[in-house]
Amino acid sequence: MKLLIIEDDINLASTLARRLTKQGFSCEVAHNQSDALLSAHKHLPDFILLDMKLGDDNGLALIKPLRSLLPQAYIVLLTGFASIATAVEAMRLGANDYLTKPVDMATLLKALNADLNTQNVSDVATPVMSPERLEWEHIQQVLHSNNGNVSATARQLNMHRRTLQRKLQKKPVQQ
Repeated sequence: MKLLIIEDDINLASTLARRLTKQGFSCEVAHNQSDALLSAHKHLPDFILLDMKLGDDNGLALIKPLRSLLPQAYIVLLTGFASIATAVEAMRLGANDYLTKPVDMATLLKALNADLNTQNVSDVATPVMSPERLEWEHIQQVLHSNNGNVSATARQLNMHRRTLQRKLQKKPVQQ
């Protein structure tokens, strides 16, 4: 089972590759769009783990070229900023699954349709983001994409500007 991991976080990519190799996958890692397309063409993977945010690039833009190159590959999009809109867009473009980070190995293996061997899978509990923390992370992402413009961010979030300012004045929620 060949697996291509497309992740710009080098530490996360190597950790995923190491853990998934123990689960029987032959892993290749790419850290940007051009390396991803070259690796996909060279290794012809059966499975692809694709990060939605690759530095300044959007992983969603890679789904169509990967799908046309590898029509039978199983593509799982990983994101730290989950939303219904991006999930729908990913599926529309051709992704087979959509998972939010942090993801535990059991969920990841299940998404990859691998035979789940519970003795090999670590049962370490991973922290789940609270709704408040998820909201904070999403606001920060939208604020960043609007270059710090609070008014534009408020419009994009369909929220009153003053409400957004109050939320931004609060400290981030810990998990």
